Amino acid sequence: MTNSIHIEPLDAAAFAPFGDVLEVAGEPAKIINQGLCGRYHDLATLDFAGAGARAGVSLFLSEKRTLPYRLDMVERHPLGSQAFLPMTYEPFLVIACPDEDGRPGRPRAFMTAPGQGINFRRNTWHGVLTPLSEPGLFAVVDRIGDGDNLEEVRFDTPYVVVSTP
Repeated sequence: MTNSIHIEPLDAAAFAPFGDVLEVAGEPAKIINQGLCGRYHDLATLDFAGAGARAGVSLFLSEKRTLPYRLDMVERHPLGSQAFLPMTYEPFLVIACPDEDGRPGRPRAFMTAPGQGINFRRNTWHGVLTPLSEPGLFAVVDRIGDGDNLEEVRFDTPYVVVSTP
């Protein structure tokens, strides 16, 4: 038996319990580079715990997934936030769960618009990187440092993520 989850469009209000939506919206904070570039400033709250921890930028190249998508596992990072910035102008699937007494609650699925990225808050349950097109190339900003920064939970009954009805 599986549970269905319908995909929601990603917007800042809907995603607020899980983190930040990174996008160009509204007017830039300032105009730079000889008036040719708008700077949308400080869009994510980066949060890294532990002595010697720092922000790192990595590149992830993930395999394309398809819908319906079978969700049988989520993870969280108790020591640091994690931002995903697509390096193509393609949407991707974002899955996040509320925390229910240290366990993941019912997942929610969001579809980004082209050009949107996200930043998961520290300790937020989330699905793995889920591009729906190739190449699944992302810049990822997350915690680099000592300590166990990964917790995974497998669902007894998987969920199936499907398009909006």
